[in-house]
Amino acid sequence: MPISRAEIVTESGDKLINRLCKHWAHKLEVEHDEHQGRVTFDAGSCLMTSEPGRLHVAVEALDEEGLDRLEGVVASHIERMAGKEPLEIVWEN
Repeated sequence: MPISRAEIVTESGDKLINRLCKHWAHKLEVEHDEHQGRVTFDAGSCLMTSEPGRLHVAVEALDEEGLDRLEGVVASHIERMAGKEPLEIVWEN
C-alpha cells in the first residue's frame, strides 16, 4: 500500500488535529487524543501527530490513484481548518 508523508510547520498542530477529527467524525471512523489522530477513509487512512512547531501527516491508500485523491482531500481540509495561517504542504512518497 502506497504511503505519502508531509511535515507541516505550524504552531497549531494539536488544534488542527482536533478540528479535523471532529469534522470527519460525522462521517468516518476517527480516533484521536491530545497529540494525534487517525481517520479511516474508504480508500485508505490518515495519521496525524503533532510536536512543538510541527504537524506530521501520513496518508496510506490501497493504490496510487487513491493516494493522490487522499493527499488532495487531506491537504485541502488542513488548509481550510488553518484559516488564515499560511501552510506549506509538500507530500513525499
